Amino acid sequence: MASILLVGPGAIGATLAAWLCQDDRHQVTVGARTAFDSIETTTPNGVLRAKPRVITEAAQATPVDWILATTKTYDSETAAEWFPKATGTRTRLAVIQNGVEHIERFEKHFDRARIVPVMIDLPAERLSPGRTVQHGPAHLVVPASDNGAAFLALFAHANFDAKQTDDFTTAVWTKLCLNSGGAPCAVLAKPNGIAHHEGVARLIHDIVRECVLVGRAQGAKLEDSIPDEIVERTRKAPRDSGNSMYADRLAGRPMEYDARNGVIVRLGRKHGIPAPMNELMVSLLEAAQGN
Repeated sequence: MASILLVGPGAIGATLAAWLCQDDRHQVTVGARTAFDSIETTTPNGVLRAKPRVITEAAQATPVDWILATTKTYDSETAAEWFPKATGTRTRLAVIQNGVEHIERFEKHFDRARIVPVMIDLPAERLSPGRTVQHGPAHLVVPASDNGAAFLALFAHANFDAKQTDDFTTAVWTKLCLNSGGAPCAVLAKPNGIAHHEGVARLIHDIVRECVLVGRAQGAKLEDSIPDEIVERTRKAPRDSGNSMYADRLAGRPMEYDARNGVIVRLGRKHGIPAPMNELMVSLLEAAQGN
């Protein structure tokens, strides 16, 4: 049995909570800004219903075996406010977020040795508090370790593609290549169909190419073919589809451009690698968001 506090019940968090609650061995608590009575997640294989304990104040938390941080990256400091009351001598933290800085975001708040960075690919949509739709299969990747194995064991009853890897750096940078290339959709507030414009396709290619170069400097093994593959993948996607940052732009919500594009600029400077197209995306998205 595991006691779990899941912080950040957005689309990803609520969907994960619904799956965790299907295992009767778990005691699941959700830390949320807005109270709700239950979770209902529509998956490709049916509807999941769950009634975790829901708390709305960090002071209500008690020590647990696992804290799962599923907030957007820009809400990481808010997520950390839940840690003091929820952390015991053996509590582990799973960081389930975008980007490549999972540990760096939280190591000042939590023992680095007990942090498990998690790469997730889970197409989910939040309809309202506690109501989500899971549009496709879920994939989880963690570093090969005892802590990583223990985290994956939490989802033993879920039909997830979950695995450990000896090269987590390559795994998260490969996903970042895909995420970074979604910036033009958010900038233009237009879906994936814009990739059929040759100029936009070249822009996506250049953004991803910068990500490849910086990722290699960070130790990731990334092929030269990745930029072309991502352009082609975007063109093959439904023309009216879009990534989560595009959806956030349309909804007037904050966007994760720092975790998806800003990090490429910042780490590029560290290695002396220019990333002008990513820097341009960050500037335009900052302006669009009003920062």
